Amino acid sequence: MVGVFRGPSQRNTRMTNMSQRTAVTLGTSAFVESTSGRLLPDLEIIALNRMGFGRSLQDLEAWRSLPGDSAEKLSAWIERQLHSDRIDDSECEKRLEGLSTINKPIERLWQDHYRKAPEGDKKYEAIYQPVEEVKAATLLRAVYSKRQLQEVLADFWHNHFNVSPHRSEEIAPVFPSYDREVIHRHPLGNFREMLEAVAQHPAMLFYLDNAQNSRNGPNENWARELFELYTLGALNYLGVMRQKDVPGFADGRPVGYVDDDIYEATRAFTGWRVNDNEDEWQPGMEDTGSFRYYDLWHDRFQKSVLGKQLSPDQPPMKDGRDVLDALAAHPGTGRHIARKLALRLIGDHPPESLVEQAASLFTSQYQAPDQIRQVVRLLLLSNAFATTWGDKLKRPFEILAGTLRALSADIKAAQPTVGKLWQMGQPLFGRVPPDGYPDHKEAWSGTSSMLERWRHVEGFA
Repeated sequence: MVGVFRGPSQRNTRMTNMSQRTAVTLGTSAFVESTSGRLLPDLEIIALNRMGFGRSLQDLEAWRSLPGDSAEKLSAWIERQLHSDRIDDSECEKRLEGLSTINKPIERLWQDHYRKAPEGDKKYEAIYQPVEEVKAATLLRAVYSKRQLQEVLADFWHNHFNVSPHRSEEIAPVFPSYDREVIHRHPLGNFREMLEAVAQHPAMLFYLDNAQNSRNGPNENWARELFELYTLGALNYLGVMRQKDVPGFADGRPVGYVDDDIYEATRAFTGWRVNDNEDEWQPGMEDTGSFRYYDLWHDRFQKSVLGKQLSPDQPPMKDGRDVLDALAAHPGTGRHIARKLALRLIGDHPPESLVEQAASLFTSQYQAPDQIRQVVRLLLLSNAFATTWGDKLKRPFEILAGTLRALSADIKAAQPTVGKLWQMGQPLFGRVPPDGYPDHKEAWSGTSSMLERWRHVEGFA
């Protein structure tokens, strides 16, 4: 399943030989749309599929009402989607009104769906109601939201900072807060701010065990995934060697990380835990389900992470924040995140020159409040965005949402519709390992998965 679903009103989409198009101006640079001779759909189709979950009649009308040629329309559409807070999305929000948990504060989620969950047959239903409602909201937004790019990026960041809400009964109740306060609050903002929001959220603290990370019982799960998946990436892991032997260490700019960086970062995050003191036996703790820095658990001695020396007895949380600062500013993080964004927004084989350009921008703007927005804009305005087609395989969630958008479907009950994703091979938030669902075609080209996706589409015929 490559490309876009065509509903009854969309089957006659005109295909244009892009090799015959002339150069057009996009932003401040001219580009030739294609020289390969490959047939590409109109630019509106590429944009609405790449920056959203597929074209709807409403979006097609909105695109075509924009002034100018296709390049000018694309530029205007990009700016509109990059500032989603300016888009009236009240129609979509009305569809979410029956989901009672998605806007609950974390303290109420913790009490209502964990501490006060009834015993017996109703316990599981109470604990996992918030998760099921986030799933329903996720599908409804993907299908009906006018803030399509925001929802594409929310899906991206959920996969990047993957949390499996079914891993424990402590995670499931607070999952709406993670979706709301972390993922949907920061998709186009500053990566460093988003990183701290992730590090402090109880869903992640429970998922990767930092809620139990103390000076007397260190747990490295969070620190290891922080380096390997969320920031520098596995390509910047240099294996077992001394920190001082890493190239660039002497200048305070090591080119990569080693195991000792992870061990030291583990110590830096001791005491970052959750207010879960049900029996009130720990001094100063509460039972709200919210984040808590617990000084009694913190390793106060000096540490060394990525060539930076952390002094002993620093102020509360400064050790962990120093680690986040170093990771967010490291060029390896820029390359890792830029490549993943290019894979999502362009294709499985984005031009290396574009990835490097995006990585350089990501790193140079690591303190900017709109850092991610700047990088996403660069990718969307690139020649590669407008001329790449057929280089990705739509995953089941994208196919489900895209089909419903193409057919202008009116979903009366979202949760049964979400259930179709189990058969299609991508249950929402069902990835148990912290790496998230893969984002390359080879992972989704198996015969069983393809067959279920074909059956899904056939069911709408």
